[in-house]
Amino acid sequence: MKGENVMAEEILCGSESCAKHKHKHKHDNCEEHGCSCCEEKLRGEEDKGEIRTQLIKIILAGALFIAALFFEGIPHHALLGVAYLIVGAEVIINAIKELITEHSIDEEFLMTVATVGAIGIGETTEAVAVMLFYSVGELLEDIACERSRRSITSLLALRPDSVTVKRGGELVDTAVEDVRAGDVAVIVAGERIAVDGIILSGETAIDNSALTGESLPVNAKAGDPVYGGGINTSGSIEVEVTRPYGESSAARILELVENAQEKKAKAERFITRFAKKYTVAVVALALAIAFVCPIFTGYADTFTEWFYRGLTLLVVSCPCAFVISVPLSFFAGIGCASRNGILIKGAASIEALAKLSNVALDKTGTLTTGELSVTSVSGGEDILRLAAHAESRSTHPIAKAIVRAYGEKIDNSAVADAVEQAGKGIKATVGGAEITVCRSEDPSASGIAVAVLKNGEPAGTITLSDSLKPDSAAAVAELKKLGVEKVVMLSGDRKQSAESVASEAGISDVRAELTPEGKCREIESMITDKGGKTVFVGDGINDAPVLAEADIGVAMGGLGSDAAIETADVVILDDRLSRLPLAVKISRRTMKIVYECVAFAFLTKLVIIALELFGYAGMWAAVFADVGVTVLAILNSLRALNYKAR
Repeated sequence: MKGENVMAEEILCGSESCAKHKHKHKHDNCEEHGCSCCEEKLRGEEDKGEIRTQLIKIILAGALFIAALFFEGIPHHALLGVAYLIVGAEVIINAIKELITEHSIDEEFLMTVATVGAIGIGETTEAVAVMLFYSVGELLEDIACERSRRSITSLLALRPDSVTVKRGGELVDTAVEDVRAGDVAVIVAGERIAVDGIILSGETAIDNSALTGESLPVNAKAGDPVYGGGINTSGSIEVEVTRPYGESSAARILELVENAQEKKAKAERFITRFAKKYTVAVVALALAIAFVCPIFTGYADTFTEWFYRGLTLLVVSCPCAFVISVPLSFFAGIGCASRNGILIKGAASIEALAKLSNVALDKTGTLTTGELSVTSVSGGEDILRLAAHAESRSTHPIAKAIVRAYGEKIDNSAVADAVEQAGKGIKATVGGAEITVCRSEDPSASGIAVAVLKNGEPAGTITLSDSLKPDSAAAVAELKKLGVEKVVMLSGDRKQSAESVASEAGISDVRAELTPEGKCREIESMITDKGGKTVFVGDGINDAPVLAEADIGVAMGGLGSDAAIETADVVILDDRLSRLPLAVKISRRTMKIVYECVAFAFLTKLVIIALELFGYAGMWAAVFADVGVTVLAILNSLRALNYKAR
């Protein structure tokens, strides 16, 4: 048995299922190895297992319920009793536990009292039907929660399995956990940097977009710092490790996401909050009718009549209309949003969006396209042609943007002796002239300034920037019209570049040059206890901690990273920021319909209960209060499907 257990553990956390580890280890050592991927895998399997069990119970109870309709007498009641226990036992147990341990009552307690009361007056069929409806609603919500379960698995791409370290004059492939401060790591072109350190030798350009969101690689040479999570895009470098992986920038991003998820408690469902008050009132009234009214009427022999009136009250006030119409309204709202290119992960996110008061926006990939483009050229018409030919053999983002802006076919025969130097640009012979294209350090530039030299002499300048998306400015204006109190840009980019984009988008509050930790702190300062909700919209791996920290995290799903999409509460599927105000409108309309359903059901039941107390309501009124109100509430809730963007 022991050998079988070890084998099972290795299969669970082996190299195939655990992308983080090349080695195999027992699952009980996962925590020691920092194996959060296995923890997420187990949690996901547990959630799916619970949903499967719940689905089987509903199917079995439903089959028994239908079968009972074809029988009479003892078989009829026996089938209904078994069906009720299958779907209702857990609800009853939870209700009792909540009452004993927390001294509070919720919708499960109301379902228990109402259905037991219905059985007490001979309405067993109705009791089972109500419990079945309730179980189906719970299943649908559990499915939604499982789909939106906070997952950090895709963030693990930030961490390589191993690092090449110099030891004893040899290069040794070392597990990332075993790398220590003082080790010298060798990182070749195209490799992801595992740990923080200082470059000892070599020059390169490093893509830190996973950490800062900045799309442009950063030039780095001996003496410059590098950070775990970045990608070495060009030359080979040797790095002296300053911190082990557990203290690196990549590890801190993972930790930020996990901590934010723990702090960000799941919003309490509307139906739960309502049921706590509704249940107390209904139970108190039923007890008063059953036990107090006989005393005041002075007729002890009418106790049985009043007791049954109390039970009948519980049936009339059965929460079926609430239990079905409220979740259905939310799911209709979610369906409406999905038809408009917006994935909303659950009812809690709709509630939060409806209360939106603050919006924080990332820059690169959210407000902007995420691609560099040429915005101006100075020095003559031939400058762009010369620069494009010189850059034609480079894969650098600046080179690609210049070639794309030139827009004409490159004459490869005119280009010779092209040499690219990491961090220093490119030099090539174009049409017999020596052309050099390199970065120009111009702090006043609103974008990236590139100098073009011809035979060693300055010939012109090309300015590039990340262009604003066509609908960004309109989306910001629409959010303000919807009553959003504060619209802020949070960016890891240079202040000059961030302010330029923000001005174009109509945003006055700009907070630039922020790390993921800095963005989390800014979001924390924006979150208030006044009822309004704070949204953060982002798209990169570096945005995952902030998406988890905000009341509502909104991810760009078209070009956004898997980490951002998994962590977010809302995903905009086509990357159009204008979908955000639309999501707010859909959420507010959905909540309005929810309130309508609750108010209609509550007031109708209240009127019929009052009529029943005075003997004016017959069975038709009780049926209408239960079935009729439920049907009307359902029809109203389906209106949430019909919102269309104009």
